[in-house]
Amino acid sequence: MPAIRIYESALCCDTGVCGPDVAQSLVDVTADVRHLQRLGADIARHNLASEPSAFAEDETVRGFMHLVGSKGLPLTIVDGVTVATGTYPSREQLLTFAGLGEAAVEPQSRPELGLSEKSGGCCGGSTSCC
Repeated sequence: MPAIRIYESALCCDTGVCGPDVAQSLVDVTADVRHLQRLGADIARHNLASEPSAFAEDETVRGFMHLVGSKGLPLTIVDGVTVATGTYPSREQLLTFAGLGEAAVEPQSRPELGLSEKSGGCCGGSTSCC
């Protein structure tokens, strides 16, 4: 199965539920990655703030960061090949990258992420994210 790696800019959390502004793209990619993991896909996300070594250890990522910098993130790599920059791939694209195809596509509803409006998000109710 192909190895999918998503390299993200420095974030305080991966869910996008930080402070008063919800980053819908982060909510979506969190749900999409968890969905693919449940299907057995080899997919992982790496955050520049919490895993800088993942960026330094991968030659493709290191070269990308040298040329483009963190402003070009997120960066998605499949088996060492860059497939997306500057935006997160859709669930359908990720399924295709993983070789799971359309058979595994669920309706656009998102599974429970373990968060609620009253939970305060990942930042414990803080009004600012980082």
